[in-house]
Amino acid sequence: MSDPLGYLFGGESLLVGTLLPFILVLAVVVFVHEMGHFIVGRLCGIGVQAFSIGFGPELIGYTARNGTRWKLCAIPLGGYVKFVGDLNAASAPDGQGVAAMSEAERKVAFPAQPVWKRAATVFAGPAFNFLLTIAILSFFFASYGRMVADPTIAEVNAGSPAAIAGFKPGDRFINVEGSEVTTFSDVQRIVNGRSGDELSFTVEREGRQIELKAVPELMEQTDALGNKIKLGVIGVSITNDTGNFRRIEYSPLESVGAAVVETGHIISRTGTFMKRLVMGREDKCQLGGPVKIANMAGQAAQHGFEWLVQLIAMLSVGIGLFNLFPLPPLDGGHLVIYAGEAVLGRPVPVAVQELFFRLGFFVVIGFMGFVFYNDLFGC
Repeated sequence: MSDPLGYLFGGESLLVGTLLPFILVLAVVVFVHEMGHFIVGRLCGIGVQAFSIGFGPELIGYTARNGTRWKLCAIPLGGYVKFVGDLNAASAPDGQGVAAMSEAERKVAFPAQPVWKRAATVFAGPAFNFLLTIAILSFFFASYGRMVADPTIAEVNAGSPAAIAGFKPGDRFINVEGSEVTTFSDVQRIVNGRSGDELSFTVEREGRQIELKAVPELMEQTDALGNKIKLGVIGVSITNDTGNFRRIEYSPLESVGAAVVETGHIISRTGTFMKRLVMGREDKCQLGGPVKIANMAGQAAQHGFEWLVQLIAMLSVGIGLFNLFPLPPLDGGHLVIYAGEAVLGRPVPVAVQELFFRLGFFVVIGFMGFVFYNDLFGC
């Protein structure tokens, strides 16, 4: 290493080229998530003891007039809002602490609130992540529009699933698995995440509708950032002539609608991927942790600030969805407990909550260990 300072501090260095973009991306996503908890919690009259970006030792911070400690901590891999009455940063209820509070303190304590206020406060974190993605996509759609192409086949690869199924050049996709498609991207969105599944297609051929079935095969491709990804394909392609490539322009209001739909598609694809991963039908190397995210942030930063913002949008959806998994200490685990309380008409027994928290904690730690292993050794 002839230039150690350049390696650490140069424009494409480990620090400036990778770590700083990674910290920026993660900090924005975490801040928005925790701000969702904070805003809705305060609207519900709940007191906040601490708002932290990062874990571990505090680097900088200050205490607001209302007593909330705002701080930035040393380990930038998350964050938390600690409400009055929380035992820890994971919002485990502090039953003994609440019992010892004064009436005024209990009035603003999180565990003492009606179940709907607690559920709204917890759900607000993932909801704000989804809203961040919608806001970013809305901006890009309003500013740049979107390139689309007609779903008309120009070429069928020899020996491909499409060739075996009987697809022909000139066929125009009408629907896939019962979902109407109007662009080639609609077809790709469904097919890419369903490798190994037999899918039903309706195509228009010479004025007639024909039903075909094909099983997408897994193919390794390179994405826009240079990462190797594996997607399901059936082996068809389009050209400028058959695709009629064009840019769709959106008004500000239309861009919001398009962003909501696109965010829904991202959530659906992510959910399908996780379900198939659990069933052993997806490549585990497609799932990465902090190291993979850091590499992607560095690659996005090299392409420009707009790419970094788009990465924030994609990561925000992922963080929001992950936090809705029904496992403590994630938000989804808390929502499961609140749902149980709503059904029972009384709090879930403390012993059951503690057992649920312990099991969930070990599952989450195991999952984190799995993605770290993927990052460092497995893939």
